[in-house]
Amino acid sequence: MVPFSFAGHAFAALSEGALFWPARRALLVADLHFEKASWFAARGQMLPPYDSLATVEALEAVVARCQPAEIWCLGDSFHDAGGCDRLAGDVQERLRALTAQHRWIWITGNHDAGMIDRCGGDVIDEAVLADIVLRHEARRDEARPEISGHFHPKLRIGVRGRLVARRCFVATASKLILPAFGTLTGGLDVSHPEIRRAVGSGAHALVAVQDRLLRFPVAA
Repeated sequence: MVPFSFAGHAFAALSEGALFWPARRALLVADLHFEKASWFAARGQMLPPYDSLATVEALEAVVARCQPAEIWCLGDSFHDAGGCDRLAGDVQERLRALTAQHRWIWITGNHDAGMIDRCGGDVIDEAVLADIVLRHEARRDEARPEISGHFHPKLRIGVRGRLVARRCFVATASKLILPAFGTLTGGLDVSHPEIRRAVGSGAHALVAVQDRLLRFPVAA
């Protein structure tokens, strides 16, 4: 975990793409997209059906490391409204065990709107914690500090003649976008117009690497 400050609060960025808030003992993740592979398979695009298991295992690992009291999932936790029902039995049991053992809050995203059963936990549209807004998609007109997901940001840079892509956070003084935590999620380049439109000018891509947080200015 790499400490850094946002909106006057101390956070820690994890290389897996999660965010830890020590003062609240809160773990924040975005865009898990459970059962994305099965959604595509039902439409004829066959993908290996192990994405949900890998995502649950990654969640279990960061929960064990951070020992949070509360866990906030910032939307698109399931790829569609039937995602929880399609989870394999053992994967659903492991997810329900996580939601039962912690204060677990699902913030609604565009993919999982209208879901009833999310394998436990509480469902809300957005929240305000210590004057920071938590929601799925950043709003350009939001004056308060804001933490969100939705865009799956990735930094793509040339290293020794080849292009390397890494999931990253996107930060300004008042906005922080988390990368997608899910295994099968892809990513949008940090310089994409939609991301720049959401956060405004002066953004940086933050990449957590072991004990360092690498900062790269986002091109205007």
